[in-house]
Amino acid sequence: MYGANIIDVPVKPYTKLLFEEILNPFYMFQVFSITLWMIDAYYYYALCIFIISVISITISLYETRKQSVTLRNMAQLVTNVTIRRNSGAEECVSSVDLVPGDCVIIPQEGLLLPCDAALLAGECLVNESMLTGESVPVLKTPLPAGEGKYSSDTERRHTLFCGTQLIQAKGGMPGCGGAVAVVTNTGFFTAKGNLVSSILYPQPINFRFYQDAVKFLLILGCVALIGTIYIFVTLIRTNVTWLELIIRSLDIVTIAVPPALPAAITTGTIYAQRRLKSQGIFCISPPRINICGKLSVFCFDKTGTLTEEGLDVWGVMEGGTDGFSELVPEPRRLLPGSMLSGLACCHTVTLLRGEPLGDPLELKMFESTGWTLQEPEGDGNVLDAEFGGHKVLAVMRPPTRISTREAVAIVQRFPFSSALQRMSVVTVAHGGSSALAFMKGSPEMVASLCRVETVPAQFSTKLRIFSSEGLRVLALAYKPVDVNSDLRTIERGEVERDMQFLGLLMMKNLVKPESAKVINILRLAHIRTVMVTGDNVLTAVNVAKSCGMVGSDEKVIFVTATPHTAQSMPSLRFSLEDGGTTATQSSIEVITRGLYQGGFGYHLAINGKSFAALCDYFPEYLPKVLMRATIFARMAPDQKTQLVKELQKLNYRVGMCGDGANDCGALRASDVGVSLSEAEASVASPFTSKTENISCVPLLIREGRCSLVTSFSLFRYMAMYSLIQYCSVLILYTLKTSVADLQYLFCDLLLVTVLAIVMGKGAPSEELHPCRPPASLLALPVLGSLFIHTCMTILGQLAALFITTSQDWYIPLNSTVYGTHNLPNMENTSVFDLSGFQYIIMAVVVTKGYPHKKPLYHNLVFLFVLFIHFALMTWLVLYPGPFFSRILQLYNITDTDFKMLLVGVAALNFLICFVVEVLIDLGFLNCLRLLRGKRPSKKLYKRLNILLSDSTSWPPLNQTLSPTSHTVVCLS
Repeated sequence: MYGANIIDVPVKPYTKLLFEEILNPFYMFQVFSITLWMIDAYYYYALCIFIISVISITISLYETRKQSVTLRNMAQLVTNVTIRRNSGAEECVSSVDLVPGDCVIIPQEGLLLPCDAALLAGECLVNESMLTGESVPVLKTPLPAGEGKYSSDTERRHTLFCGTQLIQAKGGMPGCGGAVAVVTNTGFFTAKGNLVSSILYPQPINFRFYQDAVKFLLILGCVALIGTIYIFVTLIRTNVTWLELIIRSLDIVTIAVPPALPAAITTGTIYAQRRLKSQGIFCISPPRINICGKLSVFCFDKTGTLTEEGLDVWGVMEGGTDGFSELVPEPRRLLPGSMLSGLACCHTVTLLRGEPLGDPLELKMFESTGWTLQEPEGDGNVLDAEFGGHKVLAVMRPPTRISTREAVAIVQRFPFSSALQRMSVVTVAHGGSSALAFMKGSPEMVASLCRVETVPAQFSTKLRIFSSEGLRVLALAYKPVDVNSDLRTIERGEVERDMQFLGLLMMKNLVKPESAKVINILRLAHIRTVMVTGDNVLTAVNVAKSCGMVGSDEKVIFVTATPHTAQSMPSLRFSLEDGGTTATQSSIEVITRGLYQGGFGYHLAINGKSFAALCDYFPEYLPKVLMRATIFARMAPDQKTQLVKELQKLNYRVGMCGDGANDCGALRASDVGVSLSEAEASVASPFTSKTENISCVPLLIREGRCSLVTSFSLFRYMAMYSLIQYCSVLILYTLKTSVADLQYLFCDLLLVTVLAIVMGKGAPSEELHPCRPPASLLALPVLGSLFIHTCMTILGQLAALFITTSQDWYIPLNSTVYGTHNLPNMENTSVFDLSGFQYIIMAVVVTKGYPHKKPLYHNLVFLFVLFIHFALMTWLVLYPGPFFSRILQLYNITDTDFKMLLVGVAALNFLICFVVEVLIDLGFLNCLRLLRGKRPSKKLYKRLNILLSDSTSWPPLNQTLSPTSHTVVCLS
């Protein structure tokens, strides 16, 4: 029913790969061209192209098969596992034979898991960096009892995923340690299988540059058709045979449509990928490098991305019915009681080889108490008489010098969930005389699950003050639990209700030094920055101000949306808060006038609940809020993903940078996802950076812009190369002559191919420019540039031809013969000489430098090749010598003044083309757009930005809006 538990990546034999490769349109076109050239007696050129094609196919086959073998070796995992049958007997079987429902015994020392499984008994410490990029191992706990339907997405903290490394297992089996899990998915249906599938069959990239490249090839095809018709009409009047007529007509197609064009435009991407790798940024999706150059908004996670991963305890404050106590800077100074026990126990810290390991926040919290962690020896599931016979997961012992504090044992854990915004543990006291449940999480969530009378009246005020100072605030609560009940099977819902509020824990989360610098670079480059965090909105606002997302002279407006309830209708409100207190009515009026008159900027801040209500009940306001919102707080992982998709609906190119499992969905959904991870490459996102800060983001964007500009240059160069040769052939065919076999070879291989390879080596600029490079190949500047340069090419070649025919020593062609039989001749030599210069000229003209690339002179290899090629062509024009004249079939013209004149025409051609290109870069062709009138942008966010900037009623401060309100500007 389920098949073998193996992710079997097919590795095709070389014969099948060869057959598929030859059927590629590129090679089909090459076969057609080579056949045509052989019939036409272009033996040397056909042989060289054949050899190059064979080498290319061989390399392609080798690389394709090598990648398939590598992927298969990475995907396949066959090992022996122990399973427990229904009878209770244990059996060692191959992992290939596992099916959903099998009960797997996980050894104490762990293993590389060959399937997805739900943990039933015991705890496992798991390294999931291959799947999520998260460098800190995660503690997985047993699946709680319940009647709900199991889902690996909602039960991630109880699910073991295929391909992850289980470091250790404990507490699941009496007498022999380890843990017990039930297989849920096998083969390609596992999390690893899904990722392998996404590598084998990646989603198509919707990028205009790649779409326009295909369309432009069709345009060149139409140009080739025009040339074919022209040649046919020209030659049909002569005495050529029908075979010669067909060959000449089809030959023009092989010239006008460059088969190497798709390969050439990837050169810039390959160089960019190498440079990124040298900087510690690894890419598993090279086509996305070009997309980096078009990013218009970048989203950042907060903790661990903008701020330091580790947090320092700033202080604790106990709370109760009488209010809050004095702030205690060091938790170890607390008096013995529930608050201290809660700080020491409410976590998932575990021991690995005697060293505590876990979430950095929980490690700091635990270490601040001064308590020590002890885990049961041996199987980890021994009935510990010290704690009343309860099955102990871990023991927290106070400092030995203080005997008044007793050890506490953890018997049940409910790990932290981003969706629930909390975690909890069940503990028993020494001797097993009493049991307490502790809960830790976001203050708002913890307070909502506590009895109202236990929450201090100053709770909201204190939370606002601490959060406004940029502190990470957590709340703790507890309640007694019946010690005689089965604490190992107690349900989470029963534990996390009717709690008693304990107090607040404040932690200082410092902004990384690089964050403010990077945010400033992005703002100067007109790339919008957004913070997406699971933390409190006021803490997020403070961090946004610290790192420069919100300027010192800019206001923050809080968006509050409430859903429909039995007592109230949905509502939406925009409120301004200043310094942690609600602004007065007079100040609101002053600020409102300033906002509407453009006196100062503002940013919107919204939390996860309000974002959900906004999406569900106020879709007409959602685009406007997204346009001005900079801070998204208390966002669950699925909400981060939804935010990215909503921004993409506004036609933004969205980047996302995060460092943990909570960001995986958003990283994959974004156009460019960057995971900060120590892993060399993580399938969690297209890009993985080994640097622990966001300094990789500007580097990635600069490389993306450089790669995109390089791809544009190479595309235009390959197009111009075809058009130059196309014009030469048409002119010579008209005169009943042709280009020689080795002349083709010289131009295509020695000139064009070498130049195309070294053109892409140009490095990116050192700074980000406010304007982004274009992505459309069919835009007016690109098409206009190609058209003008083609006209200059035709005029240059015709000028060389007419100058030749006007000389006194000119000898006309032999009209009785045709094509290569007329070689050598003066017409061919003059056109060949000038076209050789034109190939080099175009390489200089279309190579862009400032502002997205370093100037041309920084690409020393390209510069050296240019000088060599210019010198070579000048030598061929002025003094080719008898040997090269015979090889290239050039006419021996002895007039030195004429030769110098040809070089002068080439220099003039270069000057005109260079000046034209500069004028086009300065916007000379934009004047033609005035004829059609100003049109609105195709990008929705640009149209929205204009409407909101001109609006005198947005945002509607201190107005309660309903879904039917029309107080804001509407987008038609």
